[in-house]
Amino acid sequence: MAKVMAVLSSGYVDEENNYVTGWWAEELFAPVLALEAEGHIVGLASPKGGKPVVDPISLSEEYDPEGKYKKLYDSGVADKTTPIVDVKASDYDAIFIVGGHGAMFDLAHNEELHTLINIVYGQGGIVAAVCHGPAPLVYTKLPNGRGLLEGLDVTGYPNNMEPKEVVGLLPFSLEDELSRIANYKAEENEKEYVVWGSEQILTGRDPGSSPLFGKELAKKLTSIEQKQEDKFFD
Repeated sequence: MAKVMAVLSSGYVDEENNYVTGWWAEELFAPVLALEAEGHIVGLASPKGGKPVVDPISLSEEYDPEGKYKKLYDSGVADKTTPIVDVKASDYDAIFIVGGHGAMFDLAHNEELHTLINIVYGQGGIVAAVCHGPAPLVYTKLPNGRGLLEGLDVTGYPNNMEPKEVVGLLPFSLEDELSRIANYKAEENEKEYVVWGSEQILTGRDPGSSPLFGKELAKKLTSIEQKQEDKFFD
């Protein structure tokens, strides 16, 4: 049983352009369901703590046709998050960053989050992110000054999938920033796509890849737990 911290954007509002964004429902709930199915425990954190803002589009019929994720959201399971600054990173075996455009605004350059990532990574834990979730990983520096993702295979939301109406409102291009420091891949012919950049780094491309992303993360954590158990009884 591993402990995983899921980090969500607290939300972002651009009143001038009538633009509201935050975390993306499927990118939290699909991985959480996969992790819990394997018996792992998931905690929630955000910059401000409390109830973070979900991107309302992610709960729409277009992106959640069966209402599966809206039902989970309405149940209140994501209403309480711990402020990132109050998370005891050493308690966790993995951290995963939930996507949604909000991650580009309040998570990308969040120093408390960078510290949290470094602690989990430094103790041998897994650092994972899906869709726009890799945004903070782009700017996370290891203690030796090297970028966390430097030279690794990574994926994330591609430029040609970004809605044209929001491109000009975003602070940067995720694909461009990932490509600047890492070996970015989109594999757009694949329905779902995730990639392990190393034994500790997992990234997923888009919302539709969230179920596979969750299964990969859950499987890896279960495997690690099993190896540790086997070693203990040897």
